[in-house]
Amino acid sequence: MSSSDAPAPDVPPTLAQVVAALDGLYPPSTAEGWDAVGLVVGVPAAPVRKVLFAVDPVSAVVDQALDWGADLLVTHHPLFLRGVSSVAATTFKGSVVHRLLTGGCALHVAHTNADAAPRGVADALADLVGITDRRPLEVSAAPSGGEGTDAARGIGRVGRLAEPTTLAGFARRVAEALPATAQGIRFSGDPDAPVTTAAVLGGSGDGYFDAVRAAAADVYVTSDLRHHPASELRERAEFEARAAGVPGPAGTPFLVDTAHYASEWPWLRYAVEDLASALAADGLAVEARVSELVTDPWTGQIPSR
Repeated sequence: MSSSDAPAPDVPPTLAQVVAALDGLYPPSTAEGWDAVGLVVGVPAAPVRKVLFAVDPVSAVVDQALDWGADLLVTHHPLFLRGVSSVAATTFKGSVVHRLLTGGCALHVAHTNADAAPRGVADALADLVGITDRRPLEVSAAPSGGEGTDAARGIGRVGRLAEPTTLAGFARRVAEALPATAQGIRFSGDPDAPVTTAAVLGGSGDGYFDAVRAAAADVYVTSDLRHHPASELRERAEFEARAAGVPGPAGTPFLVDTAHYASEWPWLRYAVEDLASALAADGLAVEARVSELVTDPWTGQIPSR
């Protein structure tokens, strides 16, 4: 696990103070309307000395948090995305709640609000694959209220590659930059085609194909690409380009498909750094770590012959 350099203070911040710092970095108002972000488990007045950041609030991550003595677990994915009528320990998610409560560890979620934030999920992914002069793929509808930050806040990022390459070369760059997973990296398009601009969106992104085309990106990096949306995107784009008299593959973005977990994990390092900075501004500090447990659900792959 990687960690911040700040030691736990003699007088630690309260959970409410740490949550306020997180909400300043990732305003809940910028989360998508369907999302469930914020504090899930925890007593606001409780002291927080150790914070563990992870992608998923799965059982193994909870074990890690409790074994380390974390007072707060911050995850990207929600434990409860839909309403429930019970958190009894007879259900697997209810058991997570009870284990956190009895272990004295709070749970906070920063999901699509962290996707959209400056130095959030999208920026972390864009930095790794070398995108410069970038802007949001889709600007957030809800302003955060922070001066000078709203223009940089939104889903995904699109911009120019610092080092133009081929599609195959770019796919290799993505593979080398992200955590290794059983899925690896898939791409769609001519491997020798030149690539100079790119769009990225951590997590499931096949609902943003039109935004990628409107941005005129040569290649789009995202996760969970399904057969029909991916096939139809390229077919439709090629058809419309021909109808407009545009030669070759212009206007038809290439695709690079990553594992969902891998595309979002790089943000955790930024979150550790930025939480430390936000707390330090108020004279506060915690010890924070990034969980390096691979919580991608796929554990193996057999290559096709």
